[in-house]
Amino acid sequence: MVRLGQNFLADPNLLDAIVRDAGLAPDDVVLEVGAGEGVLSERLAAVAAHLHTVEIDRGLALALEPIAALPNVELHWGDAMKLDLAALRPEPTAMVANLPYSVATPLILRTIEELPSLRRWTVMVQREIADRLRAGPGSRTYGSPSAVAQLACEVELVRAVDPAVFKPRPRVDSAILRLRRTGPGADAETRKLIRAAFAHRRKSLARSLEHARPGSLAPARAALAELGLPEDARAEQLAPDQFAALSVKLRG
Repeated sequence: MVRLGQNFLADPNLLDAIVRDAGLAPDDVVLEVGAGEGVLSERLAAVAAHLHTVEIDRGLALALEPIAALPNVELHWGDAMKLDLAALRPEPTAMVANLPYSVATPLILRTIEELPSLRRWTVMVQREIADRLRAGPGSRTYGSPSAVAQLACEVELVRAVDPAVFKPRPRVDSAILRLRRTGPGADAETRKLIRAAFAHRRKSLARSLEHARPGSLAPARAALAELGLPEDARAEQLAPDQFAALSVKLRG
């Protein structure tokens, strides 16, 4: 059954593997987005102190009744991109989910920014998204999401996933991605800078910033030079920590 474009996991071995990959402790509070039919939710509830599970499709209410009835589970109906995730209590410490692919990237970045209590993410995503978020400088897939995610987290590919484990079978490859928080991440100014820097990939970083912030061309070139970087460097040449340093320079 397909609802709202969802592809449900149908392989119990993979479901068990995701829970093992997550390495949950008995006191972990888990956030799951995309409860679906509850097959992963059931496994998470069995090993975590508390489970916040989010589902947008109320047509799945009957399938989720047994999960919602568990004493350590809270079922939240709604769009995870609109829910007030920061208001969840107890605060989530880990995110484990088969994420809806259409919102996977913005949702991961949103949880990094808005849920400082989250320390680990173990998420099923489209393989293309996994490759993008873990891409390094100089890569064709390195971009704004890569830099923002890596300023807060170590990002690693855990395993590739065969499309045959889903019902219905998706037309794209999937992967399990793990993120481990290493710091608070980019502040609002740095996130804006990174987005503007990558907005015009064919232009130099300084010229791309000029489009978003008229008058910033000369200051950006000077700041790059102070950091020992070419004045005509493109955004994809800068590592995440260099973006953070550039942001500080431009404010200074």
